[in-house]
Amino acid sequence: MINSTNKNSIIKWLILGVTSLVLFVGMLILTRSIVVGWCLSPLPGVALNGCNNDPASPLFSQPGKETPEASIDAADLPTPLPAIPNVDLPPAWDGASRVNVLLLGLDSYDGSADRSGPARSDTMILLTLDPQSRTAGILSIPRDLWVNIPGFGYGRINTAYMNGDAAKLPGGGPALAMKTVEQVIGVPVQYYAQIEFASFVRLIDELDKIPVFVEKNITIDPIGPGSDEIFLRRGEHMLGGVEALAYARNRYTEGGDVDRAKRQQQVIMGIRERVLDPANFPRLVADAPSIYAIIQDGINTNLTFDQIMRLAMLASSVPEENIKKGIINYDMMLPYNVVVNGQNQAVYKPIPDKIRELRDEIFTVSGAISPMAQGTDSLDLARQEAATIAIYNGTYTTGLAQSTADYLKSLGLNVVIIDSATTFPASTIVVDHRGKPYTLRYLKELFRLEAAIQIQNDYQPEAAADIEIILGPDWAASNPMP
Repeated sequence: MINSTNKNSIIKWLILGVTSLVLFVGMLILTRSIVVGWCLSPLPGVALNGCNNDPASPLFSQPGKETPEASIDAADLPTPLPAIPNVDLPPAWDGASRVNVLLLGLDSYDGSADRSGPARSDTMILLTLDPQSRTAGILSIPRDLWVNIPGFGYGRINTAYMNGDAAKLPGGGPALAMKTVEQVIGVPVQYYAQIEFASFVRLIDELDKIPVFVEKNITIDPIGPGSDEIFLRRGEHMLGGVEALAYARNRYTEGGDVDRAKRQQQVIMGIRERVLDPANFPRLVADAPSIYAIIQDGINTNLTFDQIMRLAMLASSVPEENIKKGIINYDMMLPYNVVVNGQNQAVYKPIPDKIRELRDEIFTVSGAISPMAQGTDSLDLARQEAATIAIYNGTYTTGLAQSTADYLKSLGLNVVIIDSATTFPASTIVVDHRGKPYTLRYLKELFRLEAAIQIQNDYQPEAAADIEIILGPDWAASNPMP
């Protein structure tokens, strides 16, 4: 029998787990799973199964409400089918390594005037947790970032989810969104959690509002038709679900999407603050069934119940000062106009080097290895990065790949492949397969790469080398080799 002290300790641990996982918006998922399998004490509200060892109960039949892999008959697939490249996702989380979760905020909300067709990922935030250093991070990705979506060509990054769903690809929208983010950011994405606006609103209301500090006066317009704008003055506010959603979605400020991303991170931290308040623990337990009922249809994830519990236990030990926050801002992308279906669209082209410096700040323990931080030159930074390099001769100059490899090796770089190219480019091309920004920067200087086509980012974990160099006639005609 469990005595009252142990019982209270267990309940406290579970609640702390739930609240800490809010940082990863897994709080929503964890609440659902805990209620389904709650066996420690009776809960008010609708009675739920899970404690009677009944194989038909939710606890046994669908632990953590996992999303099974799609199984589609080939005859049902669109023709031609835009296919995701054959790149395996990273292995399941082992509980000890860094884990990354893609948070997708969906716009499939009844009452939205612009809602039609498949849901779009209105919000994309990459969350990370490192069990070894007890650190975490939040990286916001602008929805208008113009990127290469695997199997679909270039488009706004927020259309990856929509395209994957509409084409009924294996894994649907989440799988294509994960692969796209992997390619752009250069880190593996093991899991996702997709949330619809309606569930977000109801969750905030169940928490009885969240604290947010409004940095500048702002007018917000709650989603849906009607004239219902709300003016918020600079200062502390307690926002309900509708107001919090409108605050997080507002794009019409001086900073546009970047300001919007800051507000979204404020809302996440506001949720975290609210639920970590010990005074709210009793109400969280009492309201668990109603929270479960509200969000069960608005949350989808590939995290299992066991993984959620392990994440919760680890996340509960991460202090706020160890949570790094970053946004891909206007210093890391360039405004760009494209024509899509005959219409001009304003998008942003990423600047890979700058994005990956931010990536290193958030996804490594020591932070970005930058020239300013280390006080070293670009060659020394490339040596520290220790990227593997493949060199292919795309010219008619015999032995150019070998002599170039020997030269790079003499500089301390790690050349692992030397071969002839299958294509003959007009100029030298450098392709970054696994996110090596400092080696890429040095090679850009060495090969005097200027045209955009000469520097390519193609995230491929299975590639034979981190960086691939295809030598062109420009290098054959002029180079610093002895």
